[in-house]
Formats: sequence, C-alpha cells, structure tokens
Amino acid sequence: MGLQLPSSITRLRDRLPGREKARPKMRGLAAATALEVDGAVLRVADAARSGNSGKAGSVRALPLEFPADADRADAAILGAAVAKALARAKIRPGPVVMGVARANVVLRTVVVPDTGAEGTIASLVRFQVVRDLPFRTEDAVIDFQVLRRLPARPPADGVTASTAAPAPDAVDRVEVLVAVARQESVTFHSQLAEAAGFQFAALGWASQANAVCLRATTDSAAGATRAVVLLRQEEVGIEVVEDGALVFSRGVPIPAATAADPDAWIRTVTIEVVRTLHAFAGSSGRPSPSAAFVFGGTGQEGPVAEALRARLGFPVECPDLAARLGLDRTERDAVNAGFSVLGLALGVTDPAGLGFDFLNPKRPTPPTDMRRVRILVGAAAGIIALVLVFGIRSTLVKRRTAVLAQLQEELGSGEKKRPTYRQMIQQAATLRAWSGEEREWLDHYAHLGAILPPSEEVYVTSVAFGPNNAIRLGAQARSGEILAKLDRLLRTAGYDVKPLAITPGADRNGYGFRTTVELTVPAKLKLDLAKLVPPARPADDASLDAPKRGGAR
Repeated sequence: MGLQLPSSITRLRDRLPGREKARPKMRGLAAATALEVDGAVLRVADAARSGNSGKAGSVRALPLEFPADADRADAAILGAAVAKALARAKIRPGPVVMGVARANVVLRTVVVPDTGAEGTIASLVRFQVVRDLPFRTEDAVIDFQVLRRLPARPPADGVTASTAAPAPDAVDRVEVLVAVARQESVTFHSQLAEAAGFQFAALGWASQANAVCLRATTDSAAGATRAVVLLRQEEVGIEVVEDGALVFSRGVPIPAATAADPDAWIRTVTIEVVRTLHAFAGSSGRPSPSAAFVFGGTGQEGPVAEALRARLGFPVECPDLAARLGLDRTERDAVNAGFSVLGLALGVTDPAGLGFDFLNPKRPTPPTDMRRVRILVGAAAGIIALVLVFGIRSTLVKRRTAVLAQLQEELGSGEKKRPTYRQMIQQAATLRAWSGEEREWLDHYAHLGAILPPSEEVYVTSVAFGPNNAIRLGAQARSGEILAKLDRLLRTAGYDVKPLAITPGADRNGYGFRTTVELTVPAKLKLDLAKLVPPARPADDASLDAPKRGGAR
C-alpha cells in the first residue's frame, strides 16, 4: 500500500487549528447550572439535555448577603457571597454558565465573504470589527454568529465574468452578528467562579440567552420577526429575534419604578421601546416585528404590555413561562424574573451549544504554511537567542555591579549609624519586655504621679520598671516624716512596699532626705485613673511654658 502524499497533506491541513472540522467548539452539555447576579439577588436555573434540546429543571432567586462596607465590584467578595447563597440553599452546581450583560458588549453586524471555514470567517470578522472598537484590540474578546447566507448575484446581461469589474456581491457572503466583550469581563467572571468554588464551563451573552428562551417558550412561523422586552428594576432590555436568531439588542437604563407614580415609569418604558423598534425598522433593512413579548419580575409587565399593544398596533403578550416550560407554578415570579438565566441554561444544554461564548470564542485561522513559518521562527529565535544571551550577560554584569556599589554605600552608612542602631535595639528590647509582662506601666506612672505628695514636699528623681511587676522609685524629700507619709500613701493605694531606707542627702533646693522605694504591683490591683485628682501645679512651675527663642524659658 503506497503513501499518497497529497491526500495526507490535505488531512493534516484540515486538522490545523481554525479549520471548521478541527476547531474545538463548546458543544452542548448534558446538564448545567446557569447563574446570574441581579443586584442583591442571585438567580439560579438548572437544565438538562432532553432529546435534541435542553429542558429547564428549576429556577430560584436567592438573596446575596454582603458586609456593610463590601465592594460588590470585587470578584472575590462577590464570589464568596455567591458561594454562601448556594450553600444556604443546599445547591451544589455542576458545570456553570454565566452571562455578560448587554451594557458590557459592543454589537456590530457585518457582511463578509463566505469561505466555508469558520476560522477564516473569524479572521475576516476580526479584521472589520477591530478598526472601530472603543478600546484596545488586545483587550477585546470577539465572538460571532452567522445570521444568514447571501448568495452571489449573477452578472448582468451582456457582461461576462472575465470582463466585469469585481462587485461586493459577486461572491457568496454571510451576514454575521458580532459581539465584542472586554477581556476584563471574562477575567472578572473567571475570578468570581474561582472564589465561589464551582466549575466555570461557559460565559454566554444575556441578550442571546433572551432569544434562546423566547424560542423555547413561544411558537411562531418560520421567518417571523418578534420583539422581546425584558423589564428589570433599573434597566429595560429590548431584543429583536428573526427566525429564532437574535438580530438586534439594546439595553436602556431607566430609574426604578416608584410606588408613588408607577404610571410615569410605564410611560417612560413604552416610549423607549416604541422609539427603539421604530429606529430598528427604519435602519436595519429587515422586516418590522409582528409581535412582542414582555417578561420580567417588576410586577408592571401587564400594564406595559397593554400600553405597547395600544402604541404598536400588533399583539403584545406576557406568557406564563412556568406553564410553558412545565415548571412549578409556585416558582412563577422567579421564572418570569429569571428569563435571561433560563435562556443561558437552555442554550448551554442544547446540542449545538451557545451561539456566543466569550470563554471559548471562535478563533481566527492561523497561517496554513506552517513549515515556512517554523523555519522563519526558528531562524529568528536563534538570532534573538544570541542577542539575548549577550544582552542578558551585559545587563546582569551591570546590575551586579550596581548592587555591589549600593551595598558598599549602605555598609558605609550603616557603620556611621551603628550607635543609633544599638540604641534602637536596646529600646526595642525594653519595649518588648514591657509588652511581655502585659502591664500598663504608663498607667502606673500616671497613678503614682497623682497619689504622691506635692512637689513642695517630695519629688521623684528616677523611675524604673523591672521584672516580676516591680517598680523602683528614687525620691528626694524635705523631711523623714514626709517619707513615712509616702510609705503610707503607697500602701493605701494597694502597692506592696518594702521598708524604706532613708538616708540624709541634701540637694541645692533644700530637700534633705533621699530614699529608694521598691514597689510590687499585686495582680489584683485595678487602676481607675478617672477618679484620681493630681496635686495642683505649683505657682512658680515653668516646666510647661513654651521655650523662649534661644532655648531660655
């Protein structure tokens, strides 16, 4: 059996990343849990594969609890709150899908040649879209969905294909809906999943999820165009779905409805919806919606549907999602408010998977001539390696030389500061000794200053705090009677006092007796500084006066 080289090359080329046969797509999961954070509420929807489509299991709304000063934009804090809410509800999710909000997605509709290869279409889409993005290309995560195929037009009569000028519609084309999210949105959801401790399987798009949920809960003829109005407390989502595919999406921020004037909120919503649908009909080149559906959990869905029915002139309904999906009627409010999270769960369990998945977007095709690329990359890598080796060597030598000079400078500076360091070490040792004894020595210092006789009779020459709760005072007194009084005062205050050794020793101020008082602080001694009244300050005391210029008082 001989080796057929051309067919082998063809098979290998078809396996290259980006080829339609080899691209790793996010296929539908057998079962999944969809999560959506709506303010302080976590919406949870379960779905499982049933035949050729997904089937919803349950929808729940769980309150999220945050600390008073918590930053809800922090993925770690939000993930911890989500994990606690799921634990309280005894929910252990399997693969989890979340959705990016409409406000965080840039939407474009482009037409590109139909190459038949998904990776090539992704390259063409990226080339057209990145030119007018409001942020850097490196920060963009681009995914798309083919809306329809546009066949090439035949050349006009009398004009041959060889002489005709190339026209934009001379080849088969595809109309593509492109959604672009920031990389920081993907990173935020990944960090949230890591903090919450669940398996993050896919990151869809809330607007696309609305189209999936509409397709699963309503019946319509092929090619029908319908509008979806999703009411939230502070936002109204407006989507247009044609033949089951999302073709237009808009999110309108609207202040929450108030109990005092709900009619004003309904009028505002109605005006925005009518204005959006009229703008879509006038600029998209597509048929106008022939029906609309209103969903949400605000309680104003019925009045909004009635107002839209009067303004638009076509049927506007509020379907009972719980009944149409076969869910428990007691979950009706949670199901209606969880329209988007239901769509995420149904979409990810569909055999085809999500139409938009920012965690696994469709990738452009890499160059097909990989052999030449490898040769060029190898040659460039060799040159770069040589340059890097010499460059790194030079950089390391300079860096080490600079480090040596810096260390020598620090060594010289440290030698000059050695006495200061030694003093700081001794002071630190003293502070650690104080802290280790767990005594408030400064309180005892203040306490002694309040109970000792006034300075006209006795003054303290030294204070030392030692181990075993010992205090050593050096005092100078006018007379021995005052020192005896000092002994009584200290004992009355609760200190254990060793007998005083009084020695004559006059100083220049007329204090003729000195002593050293050794105190021990009992463990049961409690200080109440608020009740102490210190001796009055002498009239001639100048210790607290501001110093005069030159240091004189």
